[in-house]
Amino acid sequence: MATKEEISMVGFALVAYAGDARTAAVHALDAAEAGDFDKANELVEKAQQDINEAHNQQTQLLSEEAGGAEMDVTFIMVHGQDTLMTTMLLIDETRYMIRMFKRIKQLEDKQ
Repeated sequence: MATKEEISMVGFALVAYAGDARTAAVHALDAAEAGDFDKANELVEKAQQDINEAHNQQTQLLSEEAGGAEMDVTFIMVHGQDTLMTTMLLIDETRYMIRMFKRIKQLEDKQ
């Protein structure tokens, strides 16, 4: 059984990794808007790596719970889960927006 402290520490890790991923995704959007698509793609891949680390932390707890371990929910863990999920969505949307910025740039270059 994971203690409340251990669960909270995983929550902190989720917030930290997902927070770093969110920052990279936002910077990727800024780079794409500025037309630096190589930098944008590099940053979105950094965001993906960070979110993968967060997801790995989450998966460890999910595996323990699926194996029958009892888990206490902590507010920090709930916040971590929320941060993880919203950042995963942001990364998906960032990829979409990079493609849109690239398409806009190509259309502008034709004029």
